[in-house]
Amino acid sequence: MNVSHEIDLLVQEIQRLGSKNTDGKFSVKFGVLFNDDRCANIFEALVGTLKAAKKKKVIDFQGELLLQGVHDNVDVILLQE
Repeated sequence: MNVSHEIDLLVQEIQRLGSKNTDGKFSVKFGVLFNDDRCANIFEALVGTLKAAKKKKVIDFQGELLLQGVHDNVDVILLQE
């Protein structure tokens, strides 16, 4: 898969698993994304896809890197739909 395709899939999964925040943007906790069976089957390297999407300003989250357990409650916010 290419990166653009994986980012498109990530956008769909954030919309599926997340909900709209007070700004009207979709938001989902990293732990929810990481532990979802469908996401586990789609993304070989979820963290890498998240980092690439953040670099392209499709999503935003606090920090540079998200790790399972430590960052489960960090919001991943969809900036572009």
